[in-house]
Amino acid sequence: MANYREIVTKAVIAKGKKTFISNNSVSVDNNPSTILGCWVINHNFNGVKNNNKININGSYDINIWYSYDNDTKTGVVKHTDNYNEVVNMRQPEESLSNEEIIVRSLKQPSCVDVSIDGNKINYKIEKELGIELVGDTKVKIEANMEEDPWVEIESNDEDVIDKIDDVKEDFIDEVD
Repeated sequence: MANYREIVTKAVIAKGKKTFISNNSVSVDNNPSTILGCWVINHNFNGVKNNNKININGSYDINIWYSYDNDTKTGVVKHTDNYNEVVNMRQPEESLSNEEIIVRSLKQPSCVDVSIDGNKINYKIEKELGIELVGDTKVKIEANMEEDPWVEIESNDEDVIDKIDDVKEDFIDEVD
């Protein structure tokens, strides 16, 4: 008959990822002619569990480089976008206690589309976040109750010190 033991350990008990797309706009003082570039930097976020939902609060800075006055001058508009994403996570039944939330950015926010509408610049941001729920859970294992055999440790001849036969009685006196 097998002997089983239950081990309580911390483990990932639920895991998922989701892609988020948001449409935003920013106004500029000049009427842009052309969009020259769009960068998203300084992405910060954290997740909080609320019942079976994960609320992810975050922000990132967006820098849009554009030209105006018939492409004769350039400017950069800098803007901080804040976001709050809600993700439904199924609660596993084997969870023993309150869980820890780990949110990872699997794909950093990036600008996937940008357009000009008068003195407004419309842009679309795409990001992918991974969410892990870490909690206490039980693992059942088969336990072998037999004791491992002991290995006999043998003496080695090199471990034995030979007796010194020829000792000079006046050795200390000769070293001066």
